Amino acid sequence: MTVRTFAAAAAGFGRDLDEDFATIATLLGQARAAGADLLALPEAALGGYLSSLHDSGGRGEPVDVPPELEVDGPEVRRLIALAGDTVVTAGFCERGDEASGGRPYNSCVAVTGDGVLGHHRKVHQPLNENTSYAAGDRFAAFDTPIGRLGMMICYDKAFPEAARALAVDGARVVVCMSAWPAARTDPAPVLADDRWTRRFDLFDRARALENQIVWVSANQAGTFGDMRLVASAKIVDPGGEVLDTTGTEAGLAVASVDVDDAVDAARRFMGHLRDRRPRSYSRPSTPLVPARAG
Repeated sequence: MTVRTFAAAAAGFGRDLDEDFATIATLLGQARAAGADLLALPEAALGGYLSSLHDSGGRGEPVDVPPELEVDGPEVRRLIALAGDTVVTAGFCERGDEASGGRPYNSCVAVTGDGVLGHHRKVHQPLNENTSYAAGDRFAAFDTPIGRLGMMICYDKAFPEAARALAVDGARVVVCMSAWPAARTDPAPVLADDRWTRRFDLFDRARALENQIVWVSANQAGTFGDMRLVASAKIVDPGGEVLDTTGTEAGLAVASVDVDDAVDAARRFMGHLRDRRPRSYSRPSTPLVPARAG
């Protein structure tokens, strides 16, 4: 029996990296006090997210963009130094490369004090995010001190294929890091009643249940730019049950799970990965909708 304790953060992060690291240090201290083996921080925890998914300043270009960082740069090394024996996942704006034409990626890393364990670039881009970031092109699991792990960012979780690709690659725990806002049109007066809060929660539970994995969901909280973030960090078990959540407030969701026992028990009789019939899932000869450029 190997019980792992997971902590998922709902917190706000902005452009000031020193303030971001102060917040991370506080959350890491709280997670360690709770015995956490993994702390999941939100999308764009280093440098903040876009201040708007709609405003391009009338120039067709993004405004108020996050600082561009590098996977082997000083900011990630600072995160590594803080992590110690804890697995820490965090999102950031990654400097672009030749393949992206110089455009940055919306990325995340998993680290311990030993270095970078895994790296993911967000694949799916909502609204105008493609004017600010280049898209990633893959989902891959990787080994960590707490077992085989997968990562995704925000809108990635709206696509069942993303989580399924990680589960098929052996991930028994998936961390999803988000900067998920409430509805921009007709927002609910109470954040918990907002339709995009409900969708955020539904995606978390569905992805855990359909793949029979442990799901760790971190999200930004508070407000940033023109967005009101829904928080709602949580840990979900392989049956789709929420073990702990912050609700729509900032905080830390913490839960302990014997991952192998929980996953094996969930898959023993109704094994969703085992019972797939891939040859029956035919692909249409043409896309259902035109592919978006970028």
